[in-house]
Parts: sequence; structure tokens; C-alpha cells
Amino acid sequence: QVQLAESGGGLVQAGGSLRLSCAASGVIFRINIMGWYRQAPGKRRELVASISNDGTTNYSDSVKGRFTILRDNPKNTVYLQMNSLKPEDTAVYYCKADPNWREVWGQGTLVTVSS
Repeated sequence: QVQLAESGGGLVQAGGSLRLSCAASGVIFRINIMGWYRQAPGKRRELVASISNDGTTNYSDSVKGRFTILRDNPKNTVYLQMNSLKPEDTAVYYCKADPNWREVWGQGTLVTVSS
């Protein structure tokens, strides 16, 4: 069974940076898409960014120009570099992937941006 392990969340001041990591473990033949979602208190979970196996990326409008998603295919790891953080970026960030054509979610990591 494939699992996703996230790390890198924490508390940061507005304007600061954080880097999230998500590593997939288990027997993996292929991962097509890896992505990051977030859920703020009282809000629906939303897509932040995704990256396909060939490197094609997709970003939500709210993070374009500030966040960068990167992927290390041999390590089955995806990163989210978050710069110029804003208080409205505060949320639990979840990693999602489709290893072996099955959807898997990470447990989430909390990012708190203070004003």
C-alpha cells in the first residue's frame, strides 16, 4: 500500500517562505500526477498546484507567481516552495497523488502565516 508523508509546515510571518515536501513510499510503478491542496478553517479543500509526470504544472490563480511546485521522479517526491506568504495562505496543506492509478492523500501539514 502506497503512503504519502508530508513535512515542512509551520508558523511563518507574512512575506516569509516555507517549503513543503511529500514523499511516496511503497511499491510504486508509476505516479502520473502529484499535487498540493489546502483547506482553511470553514472552507472547502482547494487545489493549490499540481504537476504531471512530464513536468506540466498547474496553479491556482491565488498562488501564481508566489508558489512553485517541483517534482523528483526517482524519489517519488513532490515539493511546494511557497514565497511571499500571506495570512490567507493559512491552511492545512495536503499532498495528493495517483500511484499505480489509485488516488492517495497525505495526512496534511499545517501552515500558519501571521500578519
